[in-house]
Amino acid sequence: MSRIKPDVFNPNCDSRQVLALLADRWSMLVIYALRHGARRHGELKRTIGGISQKMLTQTLRSLERDGLVRRRAYPQVPARVEYSLTPLGRTLLGPLGAICVWAQRHLTQVRAARDAARIG
Repeated sequence: MSRIKPDVFNPNCDSRQVLALLADRWSMLVIYALRHGARRHGELKRTIGGISQKMLTQTLRSLERDGLVRRRAYPQVPARVEYSLTPLGRTLLGPLGAICVWAQRHLTQVRAARDAARIG
């Protein structure tokens, strides 16, 4: 593990790996989908349109490995597993929520800019 001062502009800083994880659209959507509490795999898949089961599983594993999501398996038949945000994961809700709201509010302007770029 690198022990250099955190600096996202330094190519040798591990903070870039953290940014890469957060910049992944599926990671952002999974974290945002868990904002109201624990969810099961199937609930997450239904909530996050377009994500495959394989990609959801990989994303949940990455987020769990990095301490942002907690996986809780209940000893019952049939098996029941829930995912929730850890305290660290919850710290992302403010900035992530702001980005999601921004994306929804400014979608029309972004579309207009794209359309203008295609024409011009």
